[in-house]
Amino acid sequence: MSAVFNFTFVPWFRSVAPYIHMHRGKTFVIGLAGEAIAAGKLPHIAQDLALILSMGVKIVLVHGFRPQVNEQLRLKGHEARYSHGIRITDEVALDCAQEAAGQLRYEIEAAFSQGLPNTPMAGSTVRVISGNFITAMPVGVVDGVDFQHSGQVRKVDVAGISRTLDAGSLVLLSPFGFSPTGEAFNLTMEDVATSVATALQADKLVFITEVPGIRIRPGEPESEDNPIDTELPLATAEKILAEAAQAKDPSDIAFYLQHCVKACKDGVERSHIIPFAVDGSLLLEVYVHDGIGTMVVDEKLEELREATPDDVGGILALIEPFERDGTLVKRGRTEIERDVANYSIIEHDGVIFACAALYPYPESRTAEMAALTVSPQSQGQGDGEKILKRIEQRARAMGLDSIFVLTTRTMHWFLKRGFVRADAEWLPEARKRKYNWDRRSMVFVKKLS
Repeated sequence: MSAVFNFTFVPWFRSVAPYIHMHRGKTFVIGLAGEAIAAGKLPHIAQDLALILSMGVKIVLVHGFRPQVNEQLRLKGHEARYSHGIRITDEVALDCAQEAAGQLRYEIEAAFSQGLPNTPMAGSTVRVISGNFITAMPVGVVDGVDFQHSGQVRKVDVAGISRTLDAGSLVLLSPFGFSPTGEAFNLTMEDVATSVATALQADKLVFITEVPGIRIRPGEPESEDNPIDTELPLATAEKILAEAAQAKDPSDIAFYLQHCVKACKDGVERSHIIPFAVDGSLLLEVYVHDGIGTMVVDEKLEELREATPDDVGGILALIEPFERDGTLVKRGRTEIERDVANYSIIEHDGVIFACAALYPYPESRTAEMAALTVSPQSQGQGDGEKILKRIEQRARAMGLDSIFVLTTRTMHWFLKRGFVRADAEWLPEARKRKYNWDRRSMVFVKKLS
């Protein structure tokens, strides 16, 4: 084994280990778009899910079948009909949906049964359990449109799913449900996944879709200065949905995002939109710091927000010990009061446990992150990363290309999170004039694209 491989593998494995520990015992609900299966992505996705399962995560997989049903309808010479974004399921469409669901369940179970040597599935034993875990009710007649056999989730058998997950099995759900009288209803994958995640109070809801995520400026085309927004606060996501509705935006932006927002509002801590087009996107989203898609997070859980003048005292109390031991440059009350709008904080029960400030240099398309501080009481719980994510988000919203920090003691923390060392001469001219050459702080830069 080459020394180069050792040099790259060991730091990488150490960097993902905290996420392995963090997610052990957690419950993920995965919504897999039928388009992903149609594109031939099922084998690799199944391998990645088996790997995640082997690391102690409980998984509910909900598959979609939109293109498969449409193909069945086409073969029968029957037109696919939609209204209000929902399929109108007549008798023919219901038969097609049942055929497509049966075929897809067969393919998914087969994908999890592979155990060839020299593949990620070698030696794995994944038990896939399906069942009548979903009770459904009809959509009915909406605005004069009769949706016939289209339904929506009425109830989730939480106890049954939980027992199956606790036994170590993967729960597989099709977008079908049955009424108490035994009538079958065609559901949407998104409704089933969101309802199950909410009922289970899952730790994550992940949609693996044709949509790569939500961009910094939704609705504008992909570009270097309009990358995927890797973390959306719930309030921002709701604002995007409201703007899309007002503009009557026909794009896919709101389609998955509305379900992510609903899940977060109903108690699911994190919801994600990731692209199936990228091989390993699920692993990248779950086990890599920056992820690859968009994560919607309900910040009420962490009270992550921008600071107000009322927070000055709490910020001073947080950073004062670190100023005293020389970790941070001393800042007076007057300076913090003047710059308080630059600060983002994490507050628990009225106490500030973490903070950081952002000072932009727009002429150089960069910004300084300063005074990054996490209380010793909450260190190791991810508050530093949450603050860093918020600072990155604020900088991106300003159209900046990078952020930088000056530090004398915490260089390894920044290196592990994508910063690289730079010479002090790299600093923007305005910042270079204020640089303390006696303190000899090291400069670290992180690209935001």
